[in-house]
Parts: sequence; C-alpha cells; structure tokens
Amino acid sequence: MMHWWYGPGWWGGWVMMIFMMLFWVALIVGLVVLIRWFVVRTPEAPPGGQGGPSAVEILRRRYARGEITREQFEQMLHDLEERAGQTG
Repeated sequence: MMHWWYGPGWWGGWVMMIFMMLFWVALIVGLVVLIRWFVVRTPEAPPGGQGGPSAVEILRRRYARGEITREQFEQMLHDLEERAGQTG
C-alpha cells in the first residue's frame, strides 16, 4: 500500500525529496543573507564620532610631535573651546 506522501507512482518519493532539499537550501541561504545584512548594516563606530580621539586630543598629539608651535596650539585650543561654547 502506498503512503499519501509519496504521491502517484514510484517517482513521487523523489519529487518530495527534491522539494524538501530545495526548502532546506532556501532556508539556510535566507538565514545567511539575513545575518549578513544585519552585520553589514551595523556601523563600526558609534554615531556621533565617539569612537576616535577628540579634537583636543588630536591637537595635543600634534603639539607633542612638534607639528605646531605653542602659539598655534594655544590659538587652536582657544578656537575649539569657543566653538564648543557656541554649540553646547
């Protein structure tokens, strides 16, 4: 006696097996695409630029390396403080 899931004839079992394999392949590919989409979408650094050094820290490093003079450092630091006072 044939079971109902085999379908008509001897080839019904093969058809069902192929459809089940296609289902599982589609499900796995769909999960991989979904996970990849979430990973690519996620930014590396938090919004607002909080992942790197601040402008004052960069300025201090430039002064310490001798890239700018003391007068330039003080002027740029003053400008940064002035700008922070305007926005905050």
